[in-house]
Amino acid sequence: MSTELTERKKKLRDDFIESRGYWNPFWDSLLDADEDFFAAYTDFSSVPWRSGVLDPKIKEFVYIAVDAAATHLFVPGIRQHIKQAIAYGATAAEIMEVLELTSTLGIHACNIGVPILVEELAAAGQPISQELDERREALKADFTEKRGYWHQFWHEILVLDPDFFESYIHFSSVPWTSGTLEPKIKEFIYTAFDVSATHLYEPGLRLHIKNAIGYGATKEEILEVMELASVIGIHSCMVGVPILLEELAATDGAS
Repeated sequence: MSTELTERKKKLRDDFIESRGYWNPFWDSLLDADEDFFAAYTDFSSVPWRSGVLDPKIKEFVYIAVDAAATHLFVPGIRQHIKQAIAYGATAAEIMEVLELTSTLGIHACNIGVPILVEELAAAGQPISQELDERREALKADFTEKRGYWHQFWHEILVLDPDFFESYIHFSSVPWTSGTLEPKIKEFIYTAFDVSATHLYEPGLRLHIKNAIGYGATKEEILEVMELASVIGIHSCMVGVPILLEELAATDGAS
């Protein structure tokens, strides 16, 4: 390795630290494998840090949400961004709340599946009643009060299984009844994992952007959430490049 190359790598490392505020050894493989690509990624991922409007702690909450989402579960990133959030002053309660909000992603199995079930039941000559009885009306009101909104995609879940819906109210409302984050930040967390490349849940994304705007979020803030969520594609390299380098080394060792 030439001195010039070593110096460039050091500069690229320093540039990353200056822009992103940390270094983790999991970047070493990518830096070794392709300096130009690493430099391009540093520039790409640093835009929200150079000119963004969100507090650094909130940026880290977005990273935690997309990494900890059930559709992704990128453990090295979860650990790094929890560490960074703590360094930026986040409390245990705040980070726990981010994880609790992110844990609601699983209900999308019903948000997508139940309307299809209802449609297929109707097609099979087994339509369900769409009317809400007194208990179901009360549950709808309870959800609306605790979560701050109502959306039609909850209706058929409520119609089919009020016990399940009631349990989901309790589960999803904990951060809303005893949490510490302001409402628009909660909506940023939902927005982050809904817009993430591993999920792309459009109905929820549209709803939570609408809710965030209703809570006073600006277009710059919401766009920044999306920009921060956009960087998870680099995890292809963070997982794949070390394997590539290991296999290349094994091949060289065997020759």
